[in-house]
Amino acid sequence: MFVDRLIIFVEGGQGGNGCMSFRREKFVPRGGPDGGDGGHGGSVVLRADASVDNLAHLRNRKFWRATAGEAGGGALRSGSSGSDLAIAVPPGTIAVDRDRGNVIKDLAANDEVVVARGGKGGRGNKHFATSTNRAPREFEEGQPGESRWVVLELKTIADVGLVGLPNAGKSTLLSRISRAQPEIADYPFTTKYPNLGLVQIDQDRSLVVADIPGLIEGAHAGVGLGHDFLRHVERTRVLVHLVEVAPPDGADPADNYRAIRRELELFNPTLAAKPEIVALTKLDLTHSDESIDQFSRAIDRPVLGISAVTGRGLAQLANRMYELVRQVGAAEPET
Repeated sequence: MFVDRLIIFVEGGQGGNGCMSFRREKFVPRGGPDGGDGGHGGSVVLRADASVDNLAHLRNRKFWRATAGEAGGGALRSGSSGSDLAIAVPPGTIAVDRDRGNVIKDLAANDEVVVARGGKGGRGNKHFATSTNRAPREFEEGQPGESRWVVLELKTIADVGLVGLPNAGKSTLLSRISRAQPEIADYPFTTKYPNLGLVQIDQDRSLVVADIPGLIEGAHAGVGLGHDFLRHVERTRVLVHLVEVAPPDGADPADNYRAIRRELELFNPTLAAKPEIVALTKLDLTHSDESIDQFSRAIDRPVLGISAVTGRGLAQLANRMYELVRQVGAAEPET
């Protein structure tokens, strides 16, 4: 199961109470206060772990509470602090405060953030002793930990995103250029979640490619499966738009291309501005280059012709993806 959005409740541990105690030993008159401090409560921490690829392992647990701190004791014994509770999430997860709406942290690899701090332990009566109050009976109770509802939203991190209508050949292409094994079938919406694959072009060059589930017209408004996964496209540097050369429904490939472009623009205008490679797929069905030229003229931009079955154009596409990703990376300002 692939899960890319969850709402969880996080709560830091309660701080331990301070102690009210007085030293009582034989031959030690007026020993004075010796109440120790309570331990601090544990915190809830989100930690980006590269070995985790989605949020499915968190789906059966909604409430996450760190352990409380222990109370202080006599003889100035401090209570033990509670242990932090670490929640592993995949890199690319955004943590948002549900009620306030602010982004807590956009977690990259190895990042971590405290989403609920533990309560502070209370002070024992030793801290309240003064020259005029040598036997204080005051002490502090431990403070409660922070608590809030947190929305976890995963946006897949990849260099290249494969987009297009259902059955445009995205999964097949990913399986041919990488070691990914997405589900492939001859019916629409075979892919139910984004698949990542590492494309090894040669010994020194590689990139990560994401197969984004099929988009359809109206996806930006919640139609079809694509609406749930359009946000994954936002992380990619380059888009590869796959268009079927001979759609089974007899539609014009150029119209199909424009429909998906329109959905990207309506969902987020910055998606339409991303560098894009257009590839006409399934050329094993027609060996004529006339289809490529005709399609290129219709959309007024260069087009690559590929076939995942015969391997035609795959090396050229992989090299073009790498070069474009490198250009985009070089143009991005350093942070």
